[in-house]
Amino acid sequence: MRYIYNAVFPSYSIKMASSEEVLRKYSNVIESEMSSSAKTSEDYEQFKRDMILKLTKYEKWAKSLGNFIKLKIAEKDRIKIQNYLNIAHLDVTPSQALALALLSMLSVFFLTIMIALGIYLITEKFQLMFVFLGLLASGFIFYYAYTMPQRIANSWRLKASSQMVPAILYVVVYMKHTSNLERAVEFASQHLEGPLALDFKKVFYDVEIGKFSTIKASLDNYLNNWKDYSPEFIESFHLIESSLYEPSESRRVFILEKSLQVILDGVYEKMLKYSREIRSPLTNIYMLGIILPTLGLAILPLASTLLADIISWPHIMILFNIIIPFLVFYMTSEVLLKRPGGYGETSVLELNPDYSKYTSKKPWITAFLITFPLLIIGLLPFIMQIPFIYQSLGIPSDPTFEQLGLPFFQTSKIFEFISVDKSVVGPFGFFAVLLSLLIPLSIALFFSISYSLKTKELIKSREKTKQLESEFTNSLFILGNRLGEGIPAEIAFAKVSESTQGQMTQNFFSIANQNMQQLGMSLEKAIFDRKRGALIFYPSSLISTSMKILIESVKKGLQVAARSLMSISDYVKNIDKINLRLRDLLAEVVSDMKSNMTFLAPLLSGVVVGLATMITTILSKLQTFQEITGSNEISGIGNINQINDFFQLDKMIPPYFIQLTIGIYLIEIVFILTITLVTVDSGKDTLKEKYDLSRYLRSSMLLYIATSLVSILALTTLASVVLSGLV
Repeated sequence: MRYIYNAVFPSYSIKMASSEEVLRKYSNVIESEMSSSAKTSEDYEQFKRDMILKLTKYEKWAKSLGNFIKLKIAEKDRIKIQNYLNIAHLDVTPSQALALALLSMLSVFFLTIMIALGIYLITEKFQLMFVFLGLLASGFIFYYAYTMPQRIANSWRLKASSQMVPAILYVVVYMKHTSNLERAVEFASQHLEGPLALDFKKVFYDVEIGKFSTIKASLDNYLNNWKDYSPEFIESFHLIESSLYEPSESRRVFILEKSLQVILDGVYEKMLKYSREIRSPLTNIYMLGIILPTLGLAILPLASTLLADIISWPHIMILFNIIIPFLVFYMTSEVLLKRPGGYGETSVLELNPDYSKYTSKKPWITAFLITFPLLIIGLLPFIMQIPFIYQSLGIPSDPTFEQLGLPFFQTSKIFEFISVDKSVVGPFGFFAVLLSLLIPLSIALFFSISYSLKTKELIKSREKTKQLESEFTNSLFILGNRLGEGIPAEIAFAKVSESTQGQMTQNFFSIANQNMQQLGMSLEKAIFDRKRGALIFYPSSLISTSMKILIESVKKGLQVAARSLMSISDYVKNIDKINLRLRDLLAEVVSDMKSNMTFLAPLLSGVVVGLATMITTILSKLQTFQEITGSNEISGIGNINQINDFFQLDKMIPPYFIQLTIGIYLIEIVFILTITLVTVDSGKDTLKEKYDLSRYLRSSMLLYIATSLVSILALTTLASVVLSGLV
């Protein structure tokens, strides 16, 4: 019997499987099938990869230095700082943030004390002014580090809020044909860029880990973060949620359209109010941050002689290159903190095909090779004081024009250093001031060339994409009409290609049509194929999203697809109109600040440098006349001895350092105000910041150099002619 059984059922001829083996076998099969078919596993893994970001420099410093000391923070301050850290997605505790600020302040304070002590041991003079300025600088460092979480949070909110209108648009367009909040938010998270996309994925993540039972509860919790910053965003989402309970289709669509209109109106009203409020603060920034400091520098040459050793060139550099820029930075930060959200540049740099040029280090190397020789020439007065240098050249360390074989100012020294108590002070010569102009020029050109090489192609690509998107809006409307007539999408592409002849978008529809007609591709592959798809030639998020909505809505029917595309076209046109209107409102303020920064400030600064050089030239000529002739009287001037005793040339701040201070200060101001104006006008946009910096640094610095050069030569020559006539 056994042989008959084995012959009939050969697969069971060896032995019968036990029940435990069967359960183990099929449980493994079921588990593998469940894991492979899990709906959100891929999105969940992608979200985890997105959330594991590289630590920022601030986080690295806070984690390394913030753990040295444990500080107890008042509960009110702890909640406030923790809120900023949460918004900015920083993996730092409030205690670490405060400890970093405190240690930064103490580091600057002790560094100031050590430097002052070293100067005292060398010169036996205690630098009281230097210590005072160092204390001020340490206070500003503490403020800067303490408010860093707030500024990072504000930067994050500006980036996220610039995507609010597109976010509502994507959710509304999707829910018009599929009334499903989960799918609509998921669709928006897939097509949004940057911070808001990550926030929407976090909404799903909180549901996945069981923190909330429904997507609505998780979404409402997330919207709570925007209650004080963008209430219209919350109101729009609440309207979208309420549309889920409407039994009437027409009423549901009306509420969805109303939600988009609510956020558009809210953004417009807030920006209208903001454009009025920032006029006065920006004017104050210009007056207090540019005009008054520059005018103050004009009197420093004479003021330094009256205050003897209290003020020297390191003091003015600390004051004008550290403390005052911090004040300007503080005032501009207060302006930016009040900027409302919901408006600004939405494109992400990483999506640009030329992004590698932006991250490349080659522009820095190229700029360094171009500007480093200028820096060396600017430092020539001090390089010539090195014995090895002037001995190798066979000339004095401070030669006269005659010794160099030049036919003008033959008795005048090139640099005009003055020996005082076995030390040398200076340089006071106008030629040294001319050389010093190359130092701020080299710094400005270094950043200008670098940023220009990094951003030139990306800006061109962005402008081309914007032009393409503006044309594509009309093409979408035409495509929607063709679909509404009942023409299949595959044929509608050929019709739109014919009706958009001469436009940039004509090629897009033509390529997609060729892929379908000649290569037999489906509509989706004709657009999104990685090798031949029409989209690879048009890297635009608007075009990509519009086509994905088309593919999704065609499944629901041609009429649904037609309504979706026409809705996108209408809403994008409305957004463009509001953006243009908001830029018109801000145009006066932005253009005034731009002209002040690139024209008036460099012009005024150049004249101040010329005046400082003229003052030292006059005093130098008088001192030289007294030493040569031994006479103490000049007709029309009076007693030279009294003038020289009252205005001691060796106690004055050399115009070389005054020019250097003004030049560096002007560069800092251009940096601060450019970033401020770009943020006011377009939100947080690093590409536009660097592109505008490359232009403004170049134009403002060249104007400053030209004005300084003309004023130095003109005023110095005028002073020499007048004095030579009197002498």
